[in-house]
Amino acid sequence: MRELRPCVRWVVLLMGSIMTLSGCTSAAMHLLALDEQAEFHRYQKVMTPSQERDDLPKATAAERTAYRSEIGLAQRFQALDPLDREAVLRGLPRVGMRAEAFLFLWGSPYSTAGDASRYAHWSSLGASLGLADDGHQDYTSGHRVDVSLVAGQVTGGVDAIPSDIPRKRSMPCALTDCASCGPVC
Repeated sequence: MRELRPCVRWVVLLMGSIMTLSGCTSAAMHLLALDEQAEFHRYQKVMTPSQERDDLPKATAAERTAYRSEIGLAQRFQALDPLDREAVLRGLPRVGMRAEAFLFLWGSPYSTAGDASRYAHWSSLGASLGLADDGHQDYTSGHRVDVSLVAGQVTGGVDAIPSDIPRKRSMPCALTDCASCGPVC
């Protein structure tokens, strides 16, 4: 039992640090003006945690904008197709959306299979309507969203309850202009 005490102390210290740092990010974001919160939210899903921590403490909106340009996020967003930028700002994916825009919208998927430039299958945890707000949610196992990409573009998606849950059903996905996806979407 005594051999476990140092390990337990390190685990407690590590967990406490993670909770503190994630709480600081959330609290710092809520101190921003609403338009600045919206701009931060636009880039947050493609930022690393260290970039988030470096971005939020900046004193002014101009400093945050300059930082986002410095790390290339503003340029990546502006390089998106105008329809994709509009879809990201609205918070709704669409058929035909490029993979890069999809990352701005929902963040990195929980799992991937294939090559997005050819054919890929991306899965995210969480309901499709919540992914635009919160991104991929490890802690939400009630829904899984599967998205298909061909030649770097979204071709369809399914919001489903994972098969390890006894009730199996599919729900319409949040993709707009989804007539070509088939009966599930």
